[in-house]
Amino acid sequence: MLNGEARRGYWCECWTEDLTDEGKLVLRASFDAYSAPQADRWVAVALRTISPAFDPEASEQAWQWLYDGRIATRKALLRAEPSTVTVTQARIRITWTIRPVLFLPLAHRQGIELPACAYVFKPGALEHPS
Repeated sequence: MLNGEARRGYWCECWTEDLTDEGKLVLRASFDAYSAPQADRWVAVALRTISPAFDPEASEQAWQWLYDGRIATRKALLRAEPSTVTVTQARIRITWTIRPVLFLPLAHRQGIELPACAYVFKPGALEHPS
């Protein structure tokens, strides 16, 4: 972020939900993208990587999004609308979310070094917003 200004982008997350465990959601990954193509590419790469392990129904869901749904996702992102991609494999629902955001510069950031407060964050402490 140049000159301490906010920058438009997309916040991307991947959540899993065990459908047999009372809907427990787990944040698996997150990614900050600075363009719509970069955001939907993050989901596409993940789907292409894990789809060989899917059952036929989940594989169909994944490839349907890759061929047709990705276009709708890109259009929504370019209109600054959030987008969601969901695939259900056996008893696990995997959901990728992409939301338009404004990235604010971090205080006390020096080049690529993160500020001290970044190391206080405890992974797994996040709750999925309802």
